[in-house]
Amino acid sequence: MKILGLSAFYHDSAAALLVDDRIVAAAQEERFTRKKHDSAFPTHSINYCLEEAGLTIDDIDHVAFYDKPFLKFERLLETYVAFAPRGFRSFRMAIPVWLREKLFQKDLLGTELKEMANNGFDPAEQLLFSEHHLSHAASAFYPSPFEEAIVLTMDGVGEWATTSVAHGKGNKLEVLREIHFPHSIGLLYSAATYYTGFKVNSGEYKVMGLAPYGEPRFKDLMMEHLIDVKEDGSFRLDQSYFDYCTGLTMTNDKFAKLFGEPVRDADEPLTQFHMDIAASVQAVTEEIVLRLARSLRKEFGIPNLCLAGGVALNCVANGKVVLADIFDRVWIQPAAGDAGGAVGAALATRYLNFGKERTVPNGLDAMAGSYLGPEYSQEEIEKQLTEAGGVFTTLSDDDLYDQTAKALADEKAIGWMQGRMEFGPRALGNRSIIGDPRSPAMQKTLNLRVKYRESFRPFAPSVLREDVGDWFELDDDSPYMLLVAGVKESRRKAMTAEEENLFGIEKLNVPRSDLPAITHVDYSARIQTVHKESNPRYHALISEFKKQTGCPVVVNTSFNVRGEPIVNTPHDAFRCFMGSDIEVLVIGNAFLRKEDQDPALALDYKNAFELD
Repeated sequence: MKILGLSAFYHDSAAALLVDDRIVAAAQEERFTRKKHDSAFPTHSINYCLEEAGLTIDDIDHVAFYDKPFLKFERLLETYVAFAPRGFRSFRMAIPVWLREKLFQKDLLGTELKEMANNGFDPAEQLLFSEHHLSHAASAFYPSPFEEAIVLTMDGVGEWATTSVAHGKGNKLEVLREIHFPHSIGLLYSAATYYTGFKVNSGEYKVMGLAPYGEPRFKDLMMEHLIDVKEDGSFRLDQSYFDYCTGLTMTNDKFAKLFGEPVRDADEPLTQFHMDIAASVQAVTEEIVLRLARSLRKEFGIPNLCLAGGVALNCVANGKVVLADIFDRVWIQPAAGDAGGAVGAALATRYLNFGKERTVPNGLDAMAGSYLGPEYSQEEIEKQLTEAGGVFTTLSDDDLYDQTAKALADEKAIGWMQGRMEFGPRALGNRSIIGDPRSPAMQKTLNLRVKYRESFRPFAPSVLREDVGDWFELDDDSPYMLLVAGVKESRRKAMTAEEENLFGIEKLNVPRSDLPAITHVDYSARIQTVHKESNPRYHALISEFKKQTGCPVVVNTSFNVRGEPIVNTPHDAFRCFMGSDIEVLVIGNAFLRKEDQDPALALDYKNAFELD
């Protein structure tokens, strides 16, 4: 059975192809169109998935969409009726878009798919719709290494649900309970994102990165006024502080009065106040997630937990759950946001609509390391680089690892593009910019000169799985960079009293461990464990770096600049290389040094993309 899963029309459109019980391919539309969070019908992603499997749309048995547009429209109407007459301006702006585009998505999807088919595509028979949170839950449970698990999904909002609990066993998956809009932990976090001056639906991870610079001094205030959290983790938001139901913003004047400052403009400097707001909403989120996890383990007694939904990308909260030992094992869908809904819709169709038997994956899981996107042959790499005017040397594998490890040890920023592109928001060693974590200057260099982004943003370590316990307070698998844990005590450097008193971001310049480039101000790190089985080339490179330096860790950040989607093609990689201060580019076995390139090919990438 061949099932194509789709997510589209809101943000992060994507396609995923399931052939029998194997996820053959998955990709986000933004990687092809180069438009961040592209929400358009995922034509390029569909074409890639089909091409990867050697299929056409005529070979597909069913297409599964990740949510139900009519239920979303029902929520929109009921919300406006409930809050009437407030919100008429927002209603007046939203309804024409829904009537013109979103309400008739079934027709739109059918039309687009029929145009791609040669022998006819019958939407009435072949097009199916899953519910939003069921798609998330399916994306988390079915690829997981568990025969049975509790599945917790948390995001902004799907159709109605914002938080849901499901029970998965074998090929069965049942949603047991839900918290409904407008009560949403994801929307609370987005409200804080908006209030601190970042862009909603893309800036939430900045708030998470900013939180360690602050103190959670507003946590009690938030839990007293904004959100009522019960002992079991269920919650309700006081809507008098928010504007997302009826207005055009996330928060209102009452929200600003509660905290004593107006909404920050994006170009205003960050102050300790904003850092404390970030720390506080992060602390509230962690409290809710921990209470939910504890109550679910106590109620069901099931030892395994799966997580999905946008809130599951909050790797700090995930790390707290793992380190609390509430569940024996935790597995998180690497594409936890809406893009992953495409995978979930396809899996839900196979197992729930058609009752196919499920085989629990061997090894890590069934996501293939999340390396599900396009890859390029050495011949195609060299062709694209030559067309772009790149000057390169083709090296053997051994020479490639040796030369790249030496460049890392020389504190050079390296663009590293290998194999299949990652599916989901994290670069996991196939579309990465890498550096030496021992360098005190690397964090600032990568932020300001390579990524062109805010200086406070932390970087993640990629560490050999066999060495993770020697360097971090974690001795578990974290292949998808979705867990935060502390740097091991023996690797830390104590800060002086004078250094402790520095203003938030100034602390970043103080080396806090043997790995200053990846150690956040609270001695934490967002860890990716690198496994020989799922990424042999990345594992080999880090092993060579360890051989040369004694360090089994590299800095890993996504191969892009601020506001740009992660690179897909060799041509994308070369453009980013020539538009930033990346000093070495490695694509397949092609090795490029910046000083060897034609200076006329340099690009001004600093302002090429909109702020994210």
